[in-house]
This record gives sequence, C-alpha cells and structure tokens, in this order.
Amino acid sequence: MALRSILRALRLPAERLRSSVRAKLLCLVLAPLLLGFPLLMALAWYWGETYYHRLMVSRVGSDLATARGYFERVIDNVGSRLGALAGSHELALALAAGAPGPVLAARRGAQGLDFLNVLDVNGRVLHSSVALPAGSARAQWPVVAQAIGAGGSSAVDLFDADELEAIAPALRERAQIPLIATARAAPDARGVEQRGLVVHAAAPVVDGRGNLVAVLEGGMLLNGNLDFVDTINAIVYRAGTLPLGSQGTATLFVGDTRIATNVRLFEGARALGTRASAEVRDHVLGAGRTWLETAFVVNDWYVSGYEPVVDSRGERVGMLYVGFLEAPFRDAKRLALGVIAAVSLAISIAGALLALRWARAIFLPIERMHATIGRIEGGDGAARVGAVDSRDELGGLAREFDRLLDGLAAQRAELQALAASLDRKVAERTQDLAAANAELRAAQRQLVMSEKLAAIGELTAGVAHEISNPAAVIQGNLDLLREELGAHAAPVANEIRLIHEQVERIRLIVTKLLQFARPGEFAGYVDLVDVNAALADCLVLTRQHLSRRDIRVVQALAATCPVAINLQELQQVLINLIVNAVQAMPAGGTLTLETTDRDPATDARGVCVTVRDTGGGIRAEDLARIFDPFFTTKKTQGTGLGLSISHTLIERYGGRITVDSAPGAGAVFAVWLLAEPVYRNDTAASARADGRNGRATT
Repeated sequence: MALRSILRALRLPAERLRSSVRAKLLCLVLAPLLLGFPLLMALAWYWGETYYHRLMVSRVGSDLATARGYFERVIDNVGSRLGALAGSHELALALAAGAPGPVLAARRGAQGLDFLNVLDVNGRVLHSSVALPAGSARAQWPVVAQAIGAGGSSAVDLFDADELEAIAPALRERAQIPLIATARAAPDARGVEQRGLVVHAAAPVVDGRGNLVAVLEGGMLLNGNLDFVDTINAIVYRAGTLPLGSQGTATLFVGDTRIATNVRLFEGARALGTRASAEVRDHVLGAGRTWLETAFVVNDWYVSGYEPVVDSRGERVGMLYVGFLEAPFRDAKRLALGVIAAVSLAISIAGALLALRWARAIFLPIERMHATIGRIEGGDGAARVGAVDSRDELGGLAREFDRLLDGLAAQRAELQALAASLDRKVAERTQDLAAANAELRAAQRQLVMSEKLAAIGELTAGVAHEISNPAAVIQGNLDLLREELGAHAAPVANEIRLIHEQVERIRLIVTKLLQFARPGEFAGYVDLVDVNAALADCLVLTRQHLSRRDIRVVQALAATCPVAINLQELQQVLINLIVNAVQAMPAGGTLTLETTDRDPATDARGVCVTVRDTGGGIRAEDLARIFDPFFTTKKTQGTGLGLSISHTLIERYGGRITVDSAPGAGAVFAVWLLAEPVYRNDTAASARADGRNGRATT
C-alpha cells in the first residue's frame, strides 16, 4: 500500500508534465534554479569548510611558531646573561676575595633570576644566593655538566618539590598551584601541582689563561609567571589582528596543568591549575606531536596550537600553547556562506524571471485560451482571450476563439452578474472571519502572559512572606527579652540595638521582594543618615579586628550635615576601609577617623569621611590600579573586590572615594558624600582622576 501511494504521487506530476505546454516550458526555465542552486551551494559549503579549516590551522601554526621563537629567545637570553656575568670582572674580583655572595644577590634580582649558584669544577656548590647548602651536588643536571666540559648552555628543566625546597623554600611555595576540575581532562588524583618548570642555565668561569675555575648556575621559575604569557599574547595577538569578539590566549603547561596562562575562568580570574583535555595531552605529551586543530580550552572552543616542551634530558615535561576563540571566526564563516547563498539565490531567481518573461511570449496565447476555457467552464460567459501581440498561428487561433465566444455573451451576462455578487459576499465574510481569528489569538497570548506574570508575583510574595515570619519571631522575642531583662539589659543594650538593626535590614530585603510583587506600593530605600552615628556603629562591628592588634583609635567627628544614602551600603564601605586600615598595621599603630562638612561655597553640600592609618603605605605603581576589580596586593587572601565595590556604591549616589599615600607614610582614604544624592546609572564610566589610587582590599 505504501509503495502504491508513492507511485501514485509520482504519477501525478508526470501526467501534468505530459499534458501541459506551460509545465514543460516552466521545467525548462526552472531547471537551472532547481538543480544548479543546490549544487552551487554544496560546492560553496565544501569549499568554505575546507578553506576555513586550512586558514585556521595555518594561522594558529604561524602563531605557535612566533610563540616558540619568543620562548626560545627567553631561554637563550637567560643563558646569555648568565654567560656575561660568568665572564665579568665584577664576579672575578668577588671570587678572588672569597665573598661572591653580595654580587650574586644583587645580580640575581637585576637579571630576573630566582637563584644563582657558584659551583666548583666538580659541580658542587661553593656559594649560593639562596638557601642551597655548600657542597650540594649539581653536576647531575645536563646544563651544569655541559658547562663543566664544553661551555655554557641553557634549557628548560622540571624540578620536583624537594629540589625546589632544597634551593629555596619560597620557590616551592611559588610553584604550588591547586588543581581545578576541568571538563574533558584526564582523571588525576592529585590535588596540587608541586613541580616547577625552570629556565635553567650554566656557564663556565675561567681565569686569564682559560682554565676552568668555577661554574655559574642560575634559573628562573616559570610557574605563575604571568608576564611571560602576557608578553607572548601581546606579541602574537596584537590589537586588530583578530576579528571583533575573538580573544587570543597563551599558556605554559607542566604536564597537562596550566602554570602560566591568560585564559580566564570567570570574573577575570586566570585559569591556573586547570588542565588540558585528554585528547590533547595524549597527542602532544604522549605521542610528541604538535596539535594544530580546534580544542576545548577550559570552558569554550578555541583554534589551538600545542607543542611539547622538552627538557635538557630530551624528555617531554610540558606544553606551549597559543590559540584564539573560534566562535567569531565561525560566525564570520557562516555569514559569508549566507551572503553567498543569498546572492546566488537572487541571481538564480533573477535569471529565472528573465527566462520566464521571454518564454511567456511563447505560451501566453495558449495560456490565455486555456484560462478563457476555464473561466467559461466556471460560468464567466464574457470571458475572452483578448488582443495578443503574437502574429503566428497561435495568435490567429486566439482571435478566432474570441469570435466563437461572442455568440454566447448575451446568455451568460446575467449568470456572470450573479456569480460576481456571490464572490464579493464570500470575500467579505472571509475577511471578517480572519479579523475575528486574529483578535482571538491576540487575546489568548495576552491571557497566557498575564498568568505567567501573576505566577511570578505570587511566588515572590510567598518567598517574602516566608522570610518575614522568622524575622517577626526574632523581633518579637528580642522585644520580649528587652522587657524581661529591664534594667539588667543595660550591659548588652548596644548589642540588642545592633540585633534590632539587622532584623530591620532583613525587613528591608523582604520589602524589596514585595516591591517586585507589588511595585506600586513602595518607593526607595534612601534615608537621611548621621555619618557620625554610622561610623560609631562601624567601630562596634569591627572591634574584634581592632582588639587583635595594638591599634589606637582617634576620632574627630565634626560633621553636622546629614546625607541621603542607604545606611547599610554606607556601613559596608566604612567597615571595608576600617578593616583595610587595620590590616595595613600588623604591628599596631593609630587609626584616625574624621568627619567634616564640605564647604558649600567651594564644593557641593555634604560630608567628607576620612580614614587614616599609620601603616606601610602604598606603592606608587599600585595607586593607579587600586580601585580596579580583582587587583590586590594580599596574595594569600582576598579577591580584590572590596575597594572596587565600595567605589561603585559611593558613585551610585554621586559621591567619590579618594586616596593619598606614599610608601612608609601610611594611607588616607576620603569618602565624599552628597547631602542630596545624584544618581548615576553607569558608575564604571565616571571619572576617577581624583580617586582611582589606593590600597588593595579583600
């Protein structure tokens, strides 16, 4: 039955083609469009995919070659600098005096190295700029052995945690990177990467007669060396080399673990500790081949280039990677293919229309006669072929056909009028039904949307109600506690007041939820705030931080002008500044808190709150970045968001935060508040010339 149905469906077009001249002409005209266009698009798609793949592979291969050249130049530069130091007169004099320690310490920092060792001719340590004990054997490293026997060399070597600990405990700590679970990566039971990738170099020290008297060994740890990968990224992916929206990245791996990268995880955090996919690891580290292909990198697809990093022993110990986000290129490819398809389709349609117009001159008389017959069969007695331009046999046949129809015109006139009237009524009714149907569909869509919004409002109101109940219980029991204790509550009156304020804060949060459900019933949350009282509350909330260190608090609260601001947000800013100031004085000091009224004659009406500490101050190079998100000088704690968030909160009301500091002279943060807020929608774009300097925060 199914086969019979298919054959019947195919038979109908075939019969139509055999019985219609017009159908035959249309097939001849439309054949290029129906057959040529799909074939053209298939070829264009195949060519686009092939060329796109070759272009991406070629581009990332060139980028990888550039990155490799820079990496090799860094390794060679370390060896060259070490060789220059080994042959310097300064080192020769220090060795002759038997005290090269100061020279090693000075030149280690100047040359960006993490350790410098002077070895004897057997490769044992004589002097070290770090903690490596005298007599330690170093000849097992190929670069040292080559410096003893043939001359200076440099390479990349992999140091385990014990070797780094022996050189300097700080190097072991710097090398440690916590591993982060990564999609598509091979399973790894370790929780921390403790190995260190080091640019390792050694150079012979010879006397005036060319005799070997010592060996100079040095190294630079690459774990966490962000300047290295940022420089590669800046060289390979200069501004304007990638289309809008793409991102170039560079990474250095120990094994399959990222130890230096500018690939981002979230909120700008670098993806240190994430790992390469299992297929990339097997291809590059397992087989020792270069990967030039699309790969999944952390959380997206990148056009990627990986190649193995080989140490001085010829073993594959890591990978060098460069790549760029594939999505913009893929979108550009699809846009180009879409444009090609649209242009090709337009050309095909235009050609078909021109061919149809030319063919119309051939089949127009036949088509008009066929149409006239159809109209007559439909009851149109006045139907005529009419004048035709054709002067051939088909034109004569059309004119003779009209003469035959003239005899029937009178009899069909009345029937034609009735048919026309009926057609008009049917058309009008159809239009009325279509309009009614459109209105019904619009009403249905509006009803569905209203029900969705009502459901969201009920859910929000329910959540607010569930939060209000425990808050009300807390408030009620707090009031009962105050009544029961009576005068005995005086020692903890301040704490009871603070609990009451936090319950009030919960109530404000509930009010914001209810505002979503019933926005017409609420206004804003800005109150007139006494900054002196707010600052006193902040001292109570931070007293644990103050009590842990020998901090003396000096207050000069002279402000009298209230300011319109959200109290909780102001307390958040002031607490953040106080905690930062305390952390800047680990050995104790003086914390000075001042409030003054701003002079309306020269400044906007409001209040200035000053937080001053006697800590170590802020470096000049850090001042310009102090309010940047994620910038922090506290490498073991904090996220670098505190000052950035504080800056945003104050700017929201038209205020600003400024900072004045110098190394060794402490820091002064000033919060400038307006009596009447000037709300800003985009505080990130506001000028920070008078305040974007300061200390990093948690």
